[in-house]
Amino acid sequence: MIVGGRLYAIGRAHGLSRPADDRAIRSNDRTGAGATRRFHDVSMNTRSHRPVGPAAALLLAVALLPIGCGSAGPPTCSTAASAAPCTRVLFVGNSYTYVNDLPNTFARLAVAGGRNVEAGMVANGGETLAQHAAATETLDKIASVPWSFVVLQEQSETPATSAGRSSMMYPAARTLAAKVQADGAQPMFFMTWAHRDGISATGAGDYESMQVAIDDGYNWIAHELRLSVAPVGFTWSVVRRQHPEISMWQGDGSHPTASGTYLAACVFYAAIFRQSPEGLSYIDGLSSSEASVLQAEAAGAVLQNPDQWGLS
Repeated sequence: MIVGGRLYAIGRAHGLSRPADDRAIRSNDRTGAGATRRFHDVSMNTRSHRPVGPAAALLLAVALLPIGCGSAGPPTCSTAASAAPCTRVLFVGNSYTYVNDLPNTFARLAVAGGRNVEAGMVANGGETLAQHAAATETLDKIASVPWSFVVLQEQSETPATSAGRSSMMYPAARTLAAKVQADGAQPMFFMTWAHRDGISATGAGDYESMQVAIDDGYNWIAHELRLSVAPVGFTWSVVRRQHPEISMWQGDGSHPTASGTYLAACVFYAAIFRQSPEGLSYIDGLSSSEASVLQAEAAGAVLQNPDQWGLS
């Protein structure tokens, strides 16, 4: 949407977001689906943005438009005396987190499960954990409120190579996890999904080999730090194999459709609350049959073997 000569991405549940960066015109999470840092509960972006020309604006508007729209704000924790304890979850990541608004999808799913919950987000297109670890706004956000969990999502290709893991992902994960713990929250890793066709430049030239590398990368650092993992990528592979009729990638073969984001939300529900999302009424515009499949697969992947994900 163009407002006052500037391009804005349209958020699913928050109306206008921050201005979109004109560099983000390709659709992958290294450079694309938008490069605008987003915050759910407060606007804390201090980075500058440049106006874009009409042609670039049109391309960006298409690239940044999440699947699904709405006008309601995100859930916030009730302060009523009768309310359940508040669970606050901060998502630190990039476009894999903000496309389709994963934090809000998770929060609405949790509310449907009777949870008192609110979610926040710090996410910029293509951002790595190393960049987050060096970003004042990310560190300030972690310290801003008493989060229950802080979710850490690495850039999609970095965990797929040994060099990316050892030189970038693991040092940053150690730094961020220590910061999160020092501020009283529990870190949780967001195991992402592989690209639909893999990435030959990483040595993972097909989906299966890339997903195995990503799974190994997250599991290794989680084991070292004795932290938990939300196995979104692992569950994604199960759905891909067992339910090929469900489309989880957008056309770029990287970013999630609404179904992919809903699956991720179900995995986080099961991982954070240690309970199944099966039967929850919030289905985010999906068919009831598809939502039921995604709920069941998330429950099975997370809860049948919680020790595998550090969730015991």
